[in-house]
Amino acid sequence: MPATSNPAARFLFDPRFVLLAGSLIALVALGMRHSFGLFLDPIAGSLPDVDREAFGFAIALQNLMWGVAQPFAGMIADRFGSARVIFVGGMLYAGGLVCASAASTSLGLVLGFGVLVGVGLSATSYAVVLGAVGRRFPPERRTSALGIASLGGSLGIFLSVPVTLSLIDSLSWPTALVSLALVAAVICVLAPALSGRSVEPNADQTLKSALGEALSHRGFVLLVLGFFVCGFQLAFIGTHLPAYLLDRHLAPWLGGAALATIGATNIAGTFVCGVLGDILSKKKILVALYLARSGAVAVFVLLVPSDVSTLLFAAVMGFTWLGTVPLTTGIVAQIFGARYLATLVGIVFLMHQIGSFLGAWLGGLVFEHTGNYDIMWWSVVASGVLAAVIHLPINERSLADEGAVPGRVLRNA
Repeated sequence: MPATSNPAARFLFDPRFVLLAGSLIALVALGMRHSFGLFLDPIAGSLPDVDREAFGFAIALQNLMWGVAQPFAGMIADRFGSARVIFVGGMLYAGGLVCASAASTSLGLVLGFGVLVGVGLSATSYAVVLGAVGRRFPPERRTSALGIASLGGSLGIFLSVPVTLSLIDSLSWPTALVSLALVAAVICVLAPALSGRSVEPNADQTLKSALGEALSHRGFVLLVLGFFVCGFQLAFIGTHLPAYLLDRHLAPWLGGAALATIGATNIAGTFVCGVLGDILSKKKILVALYLARSGAVAVFVLLVPSDVSTLLFAAVMGFTWLGTVPLTTGIVAQIFGARYLATLVGIVFLMHQIGSFLGAWLGGLVFEHTGNYDIMWWSVVASGVLAAVIHLPINERSLADEGAVPGRVLRNA
């Protein structure tokens, strides 16, 4: 905490306030993103050259821009401070929503929803926010703090749908987007709270040496591969579960209820995983999460689907949904320290987004070629087992405990 006699400044840089601000930023940024699909029908119905394909491309580009820009946002945050990056990201996010609200063609929609919001997300979501929060807490409390910050994103996902639906129903869709842009501007107000220094300063280490250290470390590579699987699984299920239920002749309401159940149990799961991560081995909890996902999917696909089995499946999946975030981020911080946490987590999340892209896209491709989702469901099962297996060899010990020195690249054999 910066040395100061000013009570307001001491409060602003108190780790608890940093955690609160980071949670609220994640709530706004990730929550609003979850509701963008609700704009498909009103926008496609009012703009002459926007159909489902054009809207889908804008959202797909948003995911891609989010993933590609995230490591760079993390690097800039680690070099110049998270507060500056989050402030600029909030401006881009709000500007993208305003741009989309004023769009008269698909190009404006792609620029707003796709490019500006995508880059804005890279600066206001997990990598930069969790990097800032992780730097303000000591190792023994860090994973639970990361879990609480991630909980903000989970709560935002849960709240976003009813709020956005209410805005669209009571206002025109352009006005609803402008209203969301005003909410996004809150990110800029909260950004200064995430400007505190790390509790683990390591001024001697350079970004280049930190990257070399991580990319040479077998555990980091395995974490990256595991998070790729996480993105693949969640994007497929989140995108295609409602259609799968309709294919099995279940009621149309069930798809929305299943996604709402995932959002609700996700809140509890993220918090529990964060707390357990400060007590137990994080990699072992991740192994359990991936195996639980695979088991839940296998049972769900093998059973004759019903309302009850679907909601039970959604509850189990929701509990494991984002619990991987504080655990994976916590392992990165535990091994490499918090100095370049935003950069390293940005690389991990880039692979998550690539997995997300493939999960959503391959789900549709496989269905179009086979007429069902069977191959994808069993790919989710197999990939979850693989992710569990590759987490087992990860060495969670800190490089500092192993005698690492700043600037030296170590290999985890």
